[in-house]
Amino acid sequence: MLVSFSRRTNWKAPINRLTLARRRRGSDLLDLTESNPTRAGLAYPLEELADVMARAARAPYTPDALGLRSAREGLAKQLACEVDDLVLTASTSEAYAFLFKLLCDPGDAIAMPIPSYPLLEHLSALESVHVRPFALELHQRWEVDASRIDKSVRIIVMVNPNNPTGSFVSPAEQDGFAQRGVPIISDEVFLDYPLESSGTSFLRPDVLSFVLGGLSKSAGLPHYKLGWIRVSGPAAAKRDAMAALELIADNFLSVSTPVQVALPDLLAIAPRIRAEIAARIRRNLDHLRSVSIPSIQVLEVEGGWSAVMRIPNVESDEDFAVRLIEQHGVVVHPGYFFDFESDGYIVISLLTPPDVFDAGVGHLLSALPKG
Repeated sequence: MLVSFSRRTNWKAPINRLTLARRRRGSDLLDLTESNPTRAGLAYPLEELADVMARAARAPYTPDALGLRSAREGLAKQLACEVDDLVLTASTSEAYAFLFKLLCDPGDAIAMPIPSYPLLEHLSALESVHVRPFALELHQRWEVDASRIDKSVRIIVMVNPNNPTGSFVSPAEQDGFAQRGVPIISDEVFLDYPLESSGTSFLRPDVLSFVLGGLSKSAGLPHYKLGWIRVSGPAAAKRDAMAALELIADNFLSVSTPVQVALPDLLAIAPRIRAEIAARIRRNLDHLRSVSIPSIQVLEVEGGWSAVMRIPNVESDEDFAVRLIEQHGVVVHPGYFFDFESDGYIVISLLTPPDVFDAGVGHLLSALPKG
């Protein structure tokens, strides 16, 4: 029987060369792309987390489309906002899906930054909306000119700080986005991790905006599956948006009861885990800068968990990444993975365990020209 699937899932990309190279090399690899905090050798308060979740597991099922009020009250206290401005979701990805449903009809266009994480393109395709990319431009830092964004878009997505460039959206750039007069989604999952600069959240009274966060990054707990949307903007638009989001969320009720019940306690534990992550990324960035060679440039990392390195453009980024695997046993992300517009960029994770990071960076530098 021949089954025809929708165009949304008709992705038949061939296995890429990096995956094939990793398979041939086997497990003997130094992975500089590790971004899962639960696999990064961090010190988690496991007994305390287990106790919190064991107590929360006793709660009855009393669904609330926006999220249990007790959970949203705990989050509102943390974020210094009104409880009725918050919607809980099972992940930031689900938050995007809800907002695309809220703000777009099939075939509409949305603006997204490049370079950026490829998940955003996949999420938009699953909601049958089209991406109109706008470029981050590298000057002294990565910058964006909101006036260059396609005027046909229904919404603008900004990632603050960006993944992978680590660049915050400056107050002046935020003003430029707001002046476009269309709803804004501001993905701020990495905002708690400033490194060489600091950022501010996109919260404004003059434009309908949706700030995304979650336990995955702010508490290093991706497996607990809880994210949130914070809504701001003109009072009437915000009220209507919350009512529509409640309708959407009520059809899914996807956030587990135990994690919602546990949320106030998890938010109290989160600063300790966040401090572990912050110390790790600071340590690894310092090490990377201390061993850099003249032929590469470690770009400014304003915030987040990744470092972008500018390398000599003597071969394609993919060729270089494959050679690193085959000859040196080191895994990096080539720039094209994030839609960099030219070769000469690789991306590594600052969350990598220090022993792997130091050894991997050493092999990486040895594979590059020294002059």
